[in-house]
Amino acid sequence: MRIAPGAVIGWDMAAALALAQALGINPLIAAELLPEIEAVMVRKMNEQMEGRRNG
Repeated sequence: MRIAPGAVIGWDMAAALALAQALGINPLIAAELLPEIEAVMVRKMNEQMEGRRNG
């Protein structure tokens, strides 16, 4: 993950694509789908972090 102070800003896409390749996932499909999955993950992680800060 790429993070900034207090927030998740994304994935290390090179690592994510390497993992997909190691798992036998077609790299073109991974490259197409990972950014959309990343966006949801970033939004949800930041919502959870914000909830913990606000108690």
